[in-house]
Amino acid sequence: MVVRRIAGTPVGPVEQVLKNFHSWDVTPAQARAIQEQLRRRLIRRDDFARIRTIAGIDIGFEDQGAITRAAVVLLRFPGLDTLEQAVARCHTCFPYVPGLLSFRELPAALEALDQLRVQPDLLLCDGQGYAHPRRFGLACHLGLLTDLPSVGVAKSRLIGEHGPLDPRKGARTELRHAGEVIGSLLRTRAGVKPVYVSVGHRVGLETALDYVLACAVRYRLPEPTHRAHRLASDKQAP
Repeated sequence: MVVRRIAGTPVGPVEQVLKNFHSWDVTPAQARAIQEQLRRRLIRRDDFARIRTIAGIDIGFEDQGAITRAAVVLLRFPGLDTLEQAVARCHTCFPYVPGLLSFRELPAALEALDQLRVQPDLLLCDGQGYAHPRRFGLACHLGLLTDLPSVGVAKSRLIGEHGPLDPRKGARTELRHAGEVIGSLLRTRAGVKPVYVSVGHRVGLETALDYVLACAVRYRLPEPTHRAHRLASDKQAP
């Protein structure tokens, strides 16, 4: 299994990369400490070249949670036609703990990403990014480990408060927590519940919102994560 960085060159086995970050064999207390430490490395501004491909990532489970199933779908941007898709299955080795889902889900996500022949220019993750109690949700974690620009697109709010949101498509309002802007609500379809967008790594919030909206052409979820969700939910997928 190989993690590829934005420059497009392999950096070696995932274990080689992760030794500079952390082990997956940790307790919940250790996992929280890792989040607190790694969030300092996040880049929360635009730090990328032209976006030509966007990957959507979603996670499902099989065998009553014993198997983690990660799905990734790579789309051309802005055309949004599907270029590749991949599914990876791993034994689930971390308990379900709110706020620590990345430790449960990312080993399979990294396996799925490694199956792609084309490296994504941007990752859209079905989950939280900076809008997280320790400012280090799944999108932050995955973006930092792969060094790819990443965005969290969640279907529900984890933390934070916000004001009213206009019902029109494209409306957005800040999501705040402890006096800090941690993300934004974004209405991707008129009159439909918003999604909760927050940065992961190497993307600014306004840019993240623009890309999510540009990818939301038919459904509440942007096309990359919508298609990944369908693939992750298909237990018959190869």
